[in-house]
Amino acid sequence: MMTWNSNFYNASPIFEPLTPLAKNFQDCCDWPSHQQLGFLLRETGIRVEAGSGLPIQFVPQKTSNNKDPKQHYESRIFLTGKVSTRQENWHDFFNALVWITFPRAKAALNRIHYQELMHAPQTNVEKRGPLRDAATLFDESGVVVLGSRPVLIELLKQHEWKKVFWQRRSTVLSSMRFIVFGHALFEKALRPYVGLTGKGLFIRVDDMFLRQSLSTQLRTIDSWLADILSCRSFSSADLSAIPILGYPGWSRDNMTEDYYENRQYFRPLRRRENPVNSLHVNRE
Repeated sequence: MMTWNSNFYNASPIFEPLTPLAKNFQDCCDWPSHQQLGFLLRETGIRVEAGSGLPIQFVPQKTSNNKDPKQHYESRIFLTGKVSTRQENWHDFFNALVWITFPRAKAALNRIHYQELMHAPQTNVEKRGPLRDAATLFDESGVVVLGSRPVLIELLKQHEWKKVFWQRRSTVLSSMRFIVFGHALFEKALRPYVGLTGKGLFIRVDDMFLRQSLSTQLRTIDSWLADILSCRSFSSADLSAIPILGYPGWSRDNMTEDYYENRQYFRPLRRRENPVNSLHVNRE
């Protein structure tokens, strides 16, 4: 277990979506308590609800019978609003911050899990179907790829990493933005490593949107994600592997062209591998 670091959000631009909330803990010498998370939840004035509409509470983790669909982690959230949150645990701490930052999207994910669990055979609750698989992938490792240049989005889908991140570096910085959503991805970013990969969801935007404040962008993205995730056709085919440390400035090492020659990290699209579905939402 890593120790508490109240200044974690300054370590990387990856944490930018969480920075407004994280600053509330900058004077904490120890891990935030459940009470402090609850206080933050109330102070924001944001409606943070489970997929059922019940208000969210961050509570200590309790053992449960996961063979009973109604005792499953996601089911308890849906039925009670209580999010089991381990103390002194980065994974669960980031999950709490994501709930507050993207409440509508998290509620949509919770609704997916509960509805699918209620239709799952009681003897095989832990086996996820395609919809829950996609929901879990995005919940843990999701990254929203915002772009105002369709050609860059298409190049990313084709895994033309060097063409995007190096050869069109200045264009990427002005017309493309990555917003990390997955709480497991935030946890991994505490100790970034070559191989750090997110599951990208492409959303086409206009240049004006990219000039909006972070808070405005996050609220809008939350609404878009809720709509996308509520679509029953959502699947893992809608997500593309994204080597996020390739984004300009997200690694101190990506300042040289050689960084993008690592084909173990910046993997080409295999011939038998189909590009990701064109799920991106045109918001122009």
